[in-house]
Amino acid sequence: MFQKYLGHVSQRWVMAVMGMMGDTMAYVMRACLGITLTQMSSSGGHPKFNRSGVVENEVQNRFGWDEKTQGEILSAFYYGYILTHLPGGVLSQKFGGKHTMGLGILSTAIFTLMTPYVAYMGSRPLTILRFIEGLGEGTTFPALYTLLAQWAPPEEKGKLSTVVFADNIIETYTICAQIGNIFSNFLSGFIIQYIPGSWQNVFYFFGITSVVWFVLWSDYLKQSIGSLERKKDFPPTPWKSILTSWLIWALIFIEVGHDWGAFTIISDLPKYMSDVLHFSISENGLLSSFPFVAQWVTSILEIMSVTTVRKLFAIIGNFGSGIGVMCASFAGCDKMIATLCFTLGMALMGFCYPSIRVNSLDLSPNYSSTIMALVNDIGCISGMATPYIVGILTPNKTVLEWRLVFWIMMIVMTSTSVLFGLFGSGNLQPWDELEQYYLKENEKLKKGLLIDERLSIIRLKSIEYGKSSIN
Repeated sequence: MFQKYLGHVSQRWVMAVMGMMGDTMAYVMRACLGITLTQMSSSGGHPKFNRSGVVENEVQNRFGWDEKTQGEILSAFYYGYILTHLPGGVLSQKFGGKHTMGLGILSTAIFTLMTPYVAYMGSRPLTILRFIEGLGEGTTFPALYTLLAQWAPPEEKGKLSTVVFADNIIETYTICAQIGNIFSNFLSGFIIQYIPGSWQNVFYFFGITSVVWFVLWSDYLKQSIGSLERKKDFPPTPWKSILTSWLIWALIFIEVGHDWGAFTIISDLPKYMSDVLHFSISENGLLSSFPFVAQWVTSILEIMSVTTVRKLFAIIGNFGSGIGVMCASFAGCDKMIATLCFTLGMALMGFCYPSIRVNSLDLSPNYSSTIMALVNDIGCISGMATPYIVGILTPNKTVLEWRLVFWIMMIVMTSTSVLFGLFGSGNLQPWDELEQYYLKENEKLKKGLLIDERLSIIRLKSIEYGKSSIN
């Protein structure tokens, strides 16, 4: 099917578009529970009116889950996600990511379709299901990184062009993450409010859509990706160099801070909109998506040198979003001002995406999937912690309780931004691949820049590394 209609299109672009569609669906299925939970629990949300203004009887579709229980359900996904993220990166790097990507989305879709049924069994079974769902999705994004960074058609083998392509597309992939967050909030609110039935339709809609994507992806695998070449015979992953690099740890720190803020907003902004600002479900879905629309717009900006962009944008993204969220908490119950502050804060968070989301590719194109998995794996500790902490800190759903949540968020994001500003970098690391390093240095030489004496040291170290690997 793909060859018939898209045979004249570069297969790398087809792969990129298909990958980004899968990425969008993964984020949708991950995040849609946040807003849907406000209608699943009898402790939150508001009556739903049909078009004639009659209140629908949905008592049988609500559960008596308190804030702590809801936090446990929301955080359970990341407990599974964190376990398979790093193994997924290593396996994808070694064997390729095409099947890993597809099966990760398919498993998430199946568990999403099971969510309504399992929810009626109780909060504990739903928590377990979300944990298993996280296990499946944990391999997805390292697989996508591998596909974008390593695969190229035979006629497009130039490594530099591949890296440039992957860098641009991975930035676009992070933009699609925001599209997923937009859809998960906006469409979930629309479906619950206007589609006959109840909150169950959200999971059926996104689950079925993702299964359709998997069918298309499988057809594409047979006809297109199979004809592409993947870089083979990688040397062993330089774990010692990776784990002892301050640049990597600076990236990990900023990822933890970013994820703390991002997961707080993704998981709990709909609850804040419902419990504190008292929006209806359709208003909640629409307005909860506004901050992610703003984040999507700013995430496409990149106009400076690599290292400057990575550091400056990361600091603006983390610190600025913290300020915006804090201002929203001081707006009290003023719906317009609070929504504006959230939107401005998340707009600033968009600056993180041309920064920390592609920094692993800057440092090491060949091992970007492993580094991305390591960084994201540790960063997802925030996803495990924040929903649970929010549930504990907001038992009464007051503005003061939520203000403490946002203070903690701002402190974490600011402190990690400082560390990344001090130690972060956007430069290719010598332990990635010497051939690529030399190509970039030659480009500098053509522009009249001197090659640093470190090249000779790097060559010696590479020889020593090669001998040690053989031994």
